[in-house]
Amino acid sequence: MSVFTGTLTADLLLGDVHSLKGKRAVVRPIVAELRRRFAVAAAEVGDQELHRRAQVGLATVSADAGQVADVLDACERLLAERPEVTLLSTHRQLVSDTD
Repeated sequence: MSVFTGTLTADLLLGDVHSLKGKRAVVRPIVAELRRRFAVAAAEVGDQELHRRAQVGLATVSADAGQVADVLDACERLLAERPEVTLLSTHRQLVSDTD
């Protein structure tokens, strides 16, 4: 049996945010929703010192590569559909334990 690990890093542009406190108020609920809805590990992983930019990373594990891809697709859709942020880019990686 193989184990597949998928990661997604998303670069986000935040809307009307003027402080790091305001940024946290936008990013934290997004990270919490990703964790709750898709059972992924998720966190803000970059651009922490910038007010209007955020980088969110997430990871998921499954015995089925298709399941990993489906979860990453759903997470990316959620990020793209959030009205308070603009999804600028994503980077994905899928790794098998046999690689």
